[in-house]
Amino acid sequence: MIAIVAVVAVGGVAMILYAVLGGADFGGGAWDLLATGPRAQAQRDAITHAIGPVWEANHVWLIYVLVLSWTCFPPAYADVAVGLYAPLSFALIGIVLRGAAFVFRNYATQSRTLMRSWQIVFGIASLIAPFFLGDAIGALATGSYAWTSPFALSVGLFAVAVCAQIAAVFIVLDIDDDALRDDFRRRAVRATIGVWILGVVPAALTVTTMPQIVDALHGTAVVIAVVVAVLAGIAVIVGVLQRRDLFARAAVAIEAAAILGGWYGGQAPYLIPHRYTFAQAASSEPMIVAFLIATGIGFAVLIPSLVLLFRVFKTPSRIAVNEGR
Repeated sequence: MIAIVAVVAVGGVAMILYAVLGGADFGGGAWDLLATGPRAQAQRDAITHAIGPVWEANHVWLIYVLVLSWTCFPPAYADVAVGLYAPLSFALIGIVLRGAAFVFRNYATQSRTLMRSWQIVFGIASLIAPFFLGDAIGALATGSYAWTSPFALSVGLFAVAVCAQIAAVFIVLDIDDDALRDDFRRRAVRATIGVWILGVVPAALTVTTMPQIVDALHGTAVVIAVVVAVLAGIAVIVGVLQRRDLFARAAVAIEAAAILGGWYGGQAPYLIPHRYTFAQAASSEPMIVAFLIATGIGFAVLIPSLVLLFRVFKTPSRIAVNEGR
């Protein structure tokens, strides 16, 4: 049982890291699509500069969660892969298209039409991926894989808003131009308000269309998560308005962690509501222990590598130096 708890905890941390870091990448693509005004191109350049060095590395957490799922919870993984084949396939298409478009548009500078075409693909794919990942989570929460239900679709929209919020907050710290920073500060505040509005919709729909989820919303873990998420959202706005950009980053990361924590806590002890508990879906204890050992060995290499990557490309002082060059 301890091994199951440990692997669930590690998986939860990996999901949070992907939601924050991968979400910032998805949200960056959304803002790229929505760039407007006289500084539209400068906004797109800032987005490219912010996500360019790290976007591929951030997907390591999604890969890790997938490997953990089919290794440690194979029956549940198979059930989800079949039941949510459509939305997960659409999400994968979005992930692949946005990666290809991000690269191709940066090499299509000699043709404005071609560059603009890839730019649009990059932006739309950046909306498709988080929407269908959120939709899949909403469908999973129903226990019936109803991915076209209003509830699941509303969770997809909520996921897009969260990604846009994370991206706006994160990009601010990577920009050295005051006018551009103000552009993304305004976006961060608006996106935070959008997260609150769109967050109410799934909760309201559970009362009217998903009564089986209502009981979970009254659980202690969910209530705590909602309170923490709201307070973190307020902290995001305060940090952004007071130009405390690092504080705002930490707050938005806490908000994302609270949202996923509420989902995790609301479903517990079920991995798939009314289908599999964590214990029912778990592999043998020796298998899970072996996976945890492999995780420890892998993280001993992965974590220092990621720290070095972010230190080289994302430390504010280095960002300023690179921009100066």
